[in-house]
Amino acid sequence: MIAQSLNNIWEELKPFNATLVAVSKTKPIEDLQEAYKAGNRIFGENKVQELASKSEQMPKDVEWHMIGHLQRNKVKYIAPFVNLIHAVDSLRLLQEINKQAAKNNRTINCLLQIHIAQEEAKFGFNGDEVKEVIISSELKELTHIRIIGLMGMATNTNNNLQITIEFKELKSLFDEVKSLSLPNNVEMKELSMGMSGDYKLALKEGSTMVRIGSSIFGLRSCQIDG
Repeated sequence: MIAQSLNNIWEELKPFNATLVAVSKTKPIEDLQEAYKAGNRIFGENKVQELASKSEQMPKDVEWHMIGHLQRNKVKYIAPFVNLIHAVDSLRLLQEINKQAAKNNRTINCLLQIHIAQEEAKFGFNGDEVKEVIISSELKELTHIRIIGLMGMATNTNNNLQITIEFKELKSLFDEVKSLSLPNNVEMKELSMGMSGDYKLALKEGSTMVRIGSSIFGLRSCQIDG
């Protein structure tokens, strides 16, 4: 079932040339191994401890994405191996990622999280804040991080028009940031938006990366992301 679900989603993504992040949080390692056997190499987790544990049990060619809210004091646990951190929501977090990446002689890719939902619980920059960070002198000093794009989560609603409007706003901001005079450690190439319930809408609005969990692995008891 996992293999068939992956194949169906990959076919849907082909016309958009979008990347699939298989959200494997809370799922047993056997499910990840089945997805790996089917050809998936990119997995997303939202808990640092679970991410670190699974990374030790899976083959070394897996690309690990941290998709959940990340606390600064936990960056050190994933800095040695994480491929992309999706939900970077402050300059202080970027500075900590840079510090830990330097200790591991690495450059870590990051996405800046934008708050687009009509929900206070969501984290992220607003449009003005993200532009200020991008052009700040502090960011230019961070030589061990690379910002490769933006990410955002739409409101958890059945109102497709509202979701579409939020995705359009994020794509517009992405294009605006892309047109700025960017420092050497910023390259706007990825727009991570869309999960199991709304990824088809996100693809139509320009998403280059979708985070899908339940449509691959089945529903989980606590559905937050994917």
